[in-house]
Amino acid sequence: MCGSSICPVPRSAARSPRTTSHQNAGRQYPSLGGNRPVARSAATKDLLQYLATFEHTLAVMQTAESIDRVAAEAVVEAVQAGFRRGESEVAHDGTAIRVNTIVCAMRTEPRSLEIAKLAVAMRDRDEYVVAFDLAGAETGWPPSLHQPALEHIRRNQMHLTIHASEPPDIELITDALALGAERIGHGVRLLADCRDVDFATGSMRMGRVATAILERQVPLELAPTCNVQIGAVSSIGHHPIGPFLRAGFRVNINTDNRLMSNVSVSSEVHAVTQAFSLSRAEVGRVALNGIDASFGEWAERQQIRRELMAAYA
Repeated sequence: MCGSSICPVPRSAARSPRTTSHQNAGRQYPSLGGNRPVARSAATKDLLQYLATFEHTLAVMQTAESIDRVAAEAVVEAVQAGFRRGESEVAHDGTAIRVNTIVCAMRTEPRSLEIAKLAVAMRDRDEYVVAFDLAGAETGWPPSLHQPALEHIRRNQMHLTIHASEPPDIELITDALALGAERIGHGVRLLADCRDVDFATGSMRMGRVATAILERQVPLELAPTCNVQIGAVSSIGHHPIGPFLRAGFRVNINTDNRLMSNVSVSSEVHAVTQAFSLSRAEVGRVALNGIDASFGEWAERQQIRRELMAAYA
């Protein structure tokens, strides 16, 4: 599966007594209490309120040392959250878990070209830096505002994903596609270009944009719980991931952010499976979609794909 697309901050960035940069800055950090205060703030049906919760986690990532630590702990916590078996298997085989990085620019800030140049420079000296992302608040900040940055990424043959999940719906998606996005972050509002949607069978009448995305198999990085929390859909049962999957779209399941939404990949897969009564084969197809949409090395992706196909055969 594709992982979190927006800053996959580990819970330790918010709770660890060893993380002190927020104290040095005089910041009064909210007690998570099982993530309840953060989760309440995130679940306001408003993307700006959801993004506001990042103010606290970003405050503890303002030095190279803290960024390095947070990145390492994100991997550790992912293992602790459900990948222990996989960790032991690769250790037995003498291999390692590979974690890639997507460099993200915020569309509300004027420094996207600077970040794009940094991303390319990092990619050129570090094979684990694999792509560039444009994220953050979207309404009023279309991708076209950052055309120089996106041109720099395309000109240097770097992978590109762009978030498009807010009003004006289809306009942001078409803008992202026109500017070279290989994947659409969230893309939940593509539903606005579909009519007579049968959430059980996936039957629907598609407009031109939805048809193009289906035919080109543009990956949709869907994050069901987050999409509910920001008000894009009313519930996971009304999320387009079920009908989109059955209609043939290349959808995959993402957490968006484990801390803010208080979810894991496993909990998201379980929630979607329950909501749409997904078969084992359909769950396998979602996993394969994630690998096919990955920006990892081609040979590694094909190996993982073969293993997945065998597991879900």
